[in-house]
Parts: sequence; structure tokens; C-alpha cells
Amino acid sequence: MSGCCDCGSAPTKSEVSPRYRRVLWVALVVNLAMFGVELASGWNAGSASLLADAVDFFGDAANYALSLIVLSMAVVWRSRAALIKGMAMGTYGLYVLGQAAWNVTSGVTPEAGVMGAIGLLALVANGSVAVLLYSFRDGDANMRSVWLCSRNDAIGNVAVMLAAAGVLGLGQGWPDIVVAVGMAGLGLSAAFSVIRQARAELKANPGNTHRAVLQPHRPG
Repeated sequence: MSGCCDCGSAPTKSEVSPRYRRVLWVALVVNLAMFGVELASGWNAGSASLLADAVDFFGDAANYALSLIVLSMAVVWRSRAALIKGMAMGTYGLYVLGQAAWNVTSGVTPEAGVMGAIGLLALVANGSVAVLLYSFRDGDANMRSVWLCSRNDAIGNVAVMLAAAGVLGLGQGWPDIVVAVGMAGLGLSAAFSVIRQARAELKANPGNTHRAVLQPHRPG
């Protein structure tokens, strides 16, 4: 990412990587579709981890939409958007903890077969998006938050499938709870990382409204 060299001139026209914009649109559509699938499946199966993942899909869809809105804006606006997304990720983590606590008290045993099948479908969806976003993972806080969302989702999907195997093998719901709590911790950790980078960018560019060029990071 490069900034405007002449701070005394008017903002230059933004040059956003067309590939990055296309990837964000794909991610938005995929996450909205999977939100509907996992929400219905989570309620029917009684799975806290699937419901948590459904909420995560919805949050990610909102994050991708917000990223598309601020994509052509100045660095400071993208950093502010990343700060909002980091807070949303943290809120999601707290919600998952609450959902897990509710399932513990209610003693619900989820349907392992539904958990495993939907977890596999979600893994394919999130893994595909994560691969598309991989080359943009070292951009600004806004780009990094998008990558972290997809990476965490793919990890969470694998965990849901493992939880399904545990529920099937043990006939108890605690593997679902353990995975839900782990997903909450992952979400809170990612939120902290994004918020910290966004605040650092805002501190370095408190009044910088110049637009910047967004291109994928190329090592070396």
C-alpha cells in the first residue's frame, strides 16, 4: 500500500486492485448464502457451534460489505472501518461464550450428522474464499481483518466437524460446547489484532484524508 506523496495537493484518484474488489464480492455472496444454511441447520440440530458459525457468517458478510464501501476511500476511513469490524468480531466472540453457557445449562445434545455435513460445506466455502484472499493478507488493517475473518472461519469449520465426531462417538454435547468456546477465543484474539493495528494506523495518520493505492502484497 502506498500513500499520496504530495500532501499539499488534492486527493488523487483511488486505484483499487480490480481482483481484490471481485474477491470481496465473491466473499460477500458466499457468506450470505452460508449464513442462511447454517442458521436453519443450527436451530434444527440444536448445535451451539453451528449457530455460532452462522452468526459469524452474517458478521463476515457485513464486514465484506463495509470493506467494499470504504475500499476507494482514504486510509483513515479504511482504518476506522477496520476498528468497527474489530469491535464486531469481539462482540461475536462474547456472543458465542454466552451461547455455549446457555447450552451447558439446558443440556442440549446436538445432531452430529447435521453438524458434520454442514461443517464440511462451510469449510469448502470458507476455504475457497480464504485462498482467494491469501495474497492480500499483509495489507492495511482493513485488508488484514478480511483475511483473518476467512482464516478463522475455515479453522472454525474444521473444529465443528471434529465436534460432530465427538458428539457422535460419545453421545454427549460437551464437544460442541468446547468447540464453541474455542471459536469464541479465536474471534476475540483476531478482534484484538485488528483493533490494535487499526488504532496504530489512525495514530500515524490522524488527519490524512488522501486516498491510497491498494494492491496485493508481493513478498520480496
